[in-house]
Amino acid sequence: MSESYQPVESPDETTVFPYHDLTPPTTADIYQARKTVRQYLPKTPLVRSESLSARYDADVYLKREDTLPTGAFKVRGGIALGATIGAEFSEQGLIAASTGNHGQSVAYAGRTFDIPVTIVVPEDGNPAKTNAMERYGAEVLFHGDTFDEAREHAETLAAEEGYRYVHSANESRLVAGVGTAGLEIIEELPELEYLFCPVGGGSSAAGYCLSVGAVTDAEIIGAQSEDAPAVYRAWAEDTLEPHDRMDTFAEGVATQVPFAMTTRVLRERLAEFRLVSDDAIKQGVRDLFHDERIVMEGACATSLAAMEQMADEIAGSTVVIPVSGRNIAPETFEELVMEN
Repeated sequence: MSESYQPVESPDETTVFPYHDLTPPTTADIYQARKTVRQYLPKTPLVRSESLSARYDADVYLKREDTLPTGAFKVRGGIALGATIGAEFSEQGLIAASTGNHGQSVAYAGRTFDIPVTIVVPEDGNPAKTNAMERYGAEVLFHGDTFDEAREHAETLAAEEGYRYVHSANESRLVAGVGTAGLEIIEELPELEYLFCPVGGGSSAAGYCLSVGAVTDAEIIGAQSEDAPAVYRAWAEDTLEPHDRMDTFAEGVATQVPFAMTTRVLRERLAEFRLVSDDAIKQGVRDLFHDERIVMEGACATSLAAMEQMADEIAGSTVVIPVSGRNIAPETFEELVMEN
């Protein structure tokens, strides 16, 4: 078997292969990725939120990544990476681990570029997301109780079977693709002063740091559940050690293992990082639905919870909140919006 299929030394607790580029993309790389992304995906709206603007005495805009074909921002990275997959992997295809949106992204890219895709998800994975992966043509394998157990199984299969493993974050082209959302914001709202971004594996926040953060004077604020604080600790303490706590309901930020490349970007470029409670996240989901009729995942609402913590600081400012995904399980959403 080719040496390309054998793991190499990894800087974090995940598996990487020789084809992984752990060098963070440059802002120029993000502009280059946009040439590919714009061929396959629409530009997403940037819309002023009247309710949030009034609440925080600020100009608050929503970047509607939920309007993308898969319902989440990650498809930008899938397209940017999928377009570069060579013939070596065209037969066996791609493999990834996911709680949902990353898997849909890879599946969508596989369908777009005619590449087979296998996604490993936890046993209790969100049915709406796993069904979507299958609709895009992916084979879905269930393994383990957590994302990290699914990830480890995907990494093993990649080594044993010769799949091209699509890492959730240690992929320079993927992060560059995700960063194209930031370029769209810059062109429409160059005067923004704050951008609040959820942090799970960190690809979205890294993409915004390398686009909005690099080109404008805006501060990029990360937000993560206090019940899954692995990346926050990595940022604060300069460690890539896994965290033993991961209890959040918000699957998009339910990670225990920090990723080397995105953590490096966040430590260098993130202005601030806030931990928020799951109760505050749930309230954010309810508020955006009741006030704006927007369905958002729990991960997205970490940004709203962080913005609430900084209400006094952002008054009078221009603020952007990415609505990073809409793929919340229907039963979870119904339960949340019905709560008082």
